[in-house]
Amino acid sequence: MSVITRKTLLSGQPGTKKWASKYGRDLICVRYKYDTVRRVKIKTVELKVAEEPWEINNKRIPANKIVGIRIEYGEVQLGKTVRRAGGRWNRAQKLWEMKYQDVVNLGLTDRIVGG
Repeated sequence: MSVITRKTLLSGQPGTKKWASKYGRDLICVRYKYDTVRRVKIKTVELKVAEEPWEINNKRIPANKIVGIRIEYGEVQLGKTVRRAGGRWNRAQKLWEMKYQDVVNLGLTDRIVGG
């Protein structure tokens, strides 16, 4: 890619006065980019176009978090499926461990053990 961002100025910082007077409270930042192929300097502005209430979901589990799942003795095919998806057997806890996203993809969320 030939465009490099060298500087990002947040609204209110020196260098944003002209754009703040034009866009007001909708201005988020001004970026200075340089195109090394065409040899030009580019100024861009980031604007707020919408704002709505949002609450943090504390119950959300990150996709890459390792979770334990229980597979009963004799569910050999399911164990093989979990192993192919990257699951690892935890001998101490007697659980399969894998990324939460993989558990969701396999439809095994009802087998998650613990909080």
